[in-house]
Amino acid sequence: QLLFRKDEYNILILGVDGAGKTSVLTMMKQLLGRRQSAAGPPLLQEGRTLPTVGLNIGTIQLSSARLTFWDLGGQKSLRSIWEKYFAEAHALLYVIDSADDARFDDARLTLQGLLSHPDLEGVPLLLFANKQDIHAALSPGELETRLGLQQVYSSSQPRLVVGTRALDGVGIEEGVMWLVDRMQASSRHASGAPTPKGSSWPNYDD
Repeated sequence: QLLFRKDEYNILILGVDGAGKTSVLTMMKQLLGRRQSAAGPPLLQEGRTLPTVGLNIGTIQLSSARLTFWDLGGQKSLRSIWEKYFAEAHALLYVIDSADDARFDDARLTLQGLLSHPDLEGVPLLLFANKQDIHAALSPGELETRLGLQQVYSSSQPRLVVGTRALDGVGIEEGVMWLVDRMQASSRHASGAPTPKGSSWPNYDD
């Protein structure tokens, strides 16, 4: 059982509404599922993915890990429930619309609030600079500077900013595999063997 056991990790997908979180999760499942098949590159149709209201759960089975993604609605009225999931999260995937200049301040302040929470201290941060197919989109480096990550995030904690296009999957698989590597490395470093944090599942009551 120990030989064939897969590590299990819970990953929060957060960001302000309209960033493309649900499209990212949908494409993520298609891309990583394609690793097990001969299917061609997947494509999403713009406008076909509905915004998450509450909680959207996605599970991905990899050869060495089972990933459970919690995609939480980004509307201001729903952000108060995010904290219920922090203690059980092994990583944070933050999605931002890199072409939406009007929402940058909201996205920046929201991210800073997340990174200052003690329950998320030390967890790997994967930031998707989404919608890179739009001409006005900031590059990952520009977005990292604009968000002020150097000032609010510890340099000793894993962090990666990746430019993504949720509609055709560019950058998504790269980011997820980095996140898996970091979570597995962190759990091995902490105890000498993979021991994912927590085993209970938070309840969503709404």
